[in-house]
Amino acid sequence: MLEADSQRLRLSSGAFVLRGFALPYVSQLLPAISVIEGISPFRHMVTPGGATMSVALTNCGTLGWTTDRRGYQYVSVDPATGDRWPAMPPVFAQLANEAATMAGFDDFEPDACLVNRYRPGARLSLHQDKNERDYEAPVVSVSLGMNATFLFGGHERSNPAAKVLLYHGDVMVWGGADRLRYHGIRPLKDEPHMLLGSERINFTFRKAG
Repeated sequence: MLEADSQRLRLSSGAFVLRGFALPYVSQLLPAISVIEGISPFRHMVTPGGATMSVALTNCGTLGWTTDRRGYQYVSVDPATGDRWPAMPPVFAQLANEAATMAGFDDFEPDACLVNRYRPGARLSLHQDKNERDYEAPVVSVSLGMNATFLFGGHERSNPAAKVLLYHGDVMVWGGADRLRYHGIRPLKDEPHMLLGSERINFTFRKAG
């Protein structure tokens, strides 16, 4: 059952939507994303099964998440440039830490931030975040731009998934008993946002190393 207060929507014991939590940071977040993109451009990676992802991605932080025909992994060097991933902007780390604290997960210090760019029709199938070494730390996911329908399932892919509408500035946090739940994003509708147009930017913080 969903429980809500003025800012926090509780999906289950360890999963929350923090409505509008990132809005005070937007003026700093967007320029920071541009800097990251300038160093490590967005790209459409290929899954181990050979499918090209509809979502374009890049990373910042000590480690970056990648996928290719050999599998999913975290690496310290951007395979597209041969250089280290861009450093995580301080405002990113601050936002992640404060959102995690609001959800009851104190002292969160992420070392990896996956930045996804969605355009109309892009989607993310149900999956678990399980390439990290530290399952004790939560996942913190920030939404900017177009609305998206977040799918929050169970611990088996076949479990029913709740549908949660995420708006510009919302932050999702899940951890504890919910850390390994399946989750995804339904195909985005082309409903342009006044700031980002026909685009959604999502960045997800994790403790990977």
